[in-house]
Amino acid sequence: MSRLTRREFTAAAGASAAAFAAPAVAQGKGGRIVVVGGGFGGASAAKYAKMFGGDSVDVTLIEPNKTFYTCPFSNLVLGGLRDIGSIGHGFDAMKKRGVKVVQDMVTGVDHAKKTVTTAGGASIGWDRLILSPGIDFQWGKIKGYDAAAAEKIPHAWKAGPQTVLLRKQLEAMADGGVVILAPPANPFRCPPGPYERASMIAHYLKTKKPKSKVLIVDSKDKFSKMPLFLEGWKKVYGPMIEFIPQSKDGPVTEVDVGGKTVITEFGAKHKGDVVNLIPPQKAGKVADIAGVTAKSGWAPIDRRTFASTMKKDVYVIGDASIASPMPKSGFSASSQGKVVAAGVVDSLAGKAVADPSFANTCYSLVAPEYGISVAKVYAWQGGKLVGVKGSGGVSPKGAPASFRAEEARYASGWYASIAADIWG
Repeated sequence: MSRLTRREFTAAAGASAAAFAAPAVAQGKGGRIVVVGGGFGGASAAKYAKMFGGDSVDVTLIEPNKTFYTCPFSNLVLGGLRDIGSIGHGFDAMKKRGVKVVQDMVTGVDHAKKTVTTAGGASIGWDRLILSPGIDFQWGKIKGYDAAAAEKIPHAWKAGPQTVLLRKQLEAMADGGVVILAPPANPFRCPPGPYERASMIAHYLKTKKPKSKVLIVDSKDKFSKMPLFLEGWKKVYGPMIEFIPQSKDGPVTEVDVGGKTVITEFGAKHKGDVVNLIPPQKAGKVADIAGVTAKSGWAPIDRRTFASTMKKDVYVIGDASIASPMPKSGFSASSQGKVVAAGVVDSLAGKAVADPSFANTCYSLVAPEYGISVAKVYAWQGGKLVGVKGSGGVSPKGAPASFRAEEARYASGWYASIAADIWG
């Protein structure tokens, strides 16, 4: 990058997202803020809403899982560079900050009464509701692939048990086997994620099962950081990774679970020893329950405030929201959570909400010592959310090994830093 160093950008972006409008809330003019979802977006929103609002706001975080496993760095578990426990985060620190953490599943939202109900029978009132439900899958879009099939052909696109399942399948595969990776069409969570996954799986195979191969059967022709990935694959893995664009065979439309075969629109059949199929996605179920999703399956928002355009006093952040040009990434979600927390606290205090500024940076590992990245600042300009010209950048092609190794170290530092900020 020719402007800021990666370390400088990451530090500055995190700071600006947290403090762009840290509000001074008048005591007694707060209210009840309920946040649903304990991932990058929701946990950031809950923490920072309590920090910004202090005693004047009552903040409740509802998350069904005691431990949240992050999709970022889950590919490293598949590559054998980390264990699953290293990407799991709890909520004890959140509780110590004064956030009420409810370990339960939301089953209903009453907008007239401004309450959410949970599977455990709780009814929790709110003045502002922040939803960060992540993603769910559009089962049935690919013939033969549903939740039951995913227990045999994992998607591993929600980190946790699925990550462990895919890792075990890779470990059990004989040397010389073929791993098929089938990414979805846009939009979906973490655009570069499938290609980092291909890299990490190839790393594992190169070190343990060098006669094996990774075949990417894609439902699109281009993908995030494509030139950088292709350059890295050629340099590190040679012919071990093969990419088949949708224009050649068509998108994946069917799967034969028993035969471990994906079938494309043009009738091509690709059989693997391990198959990782990532299905089309939509906003998490809670968004549907709350009535904030459009026909696309995603949640439309006012991109200045992230308020739902369908329900009053409800905000949708993270992967579930339609927030382009921001990508669906962990960093984006955390940045949105902090900014929206400030805006919600301001609105409860009767103050004008400032124009937002957001940030995103996304690291990907091609190999343990080979990192690539993209970064951008986003701002409200001319009545719309835009990427700020000259902000951030993309890793250069043709960089020396020392540069790639430095980016890989930055990736580890980024993960440790953002995890500590959100859940620490």
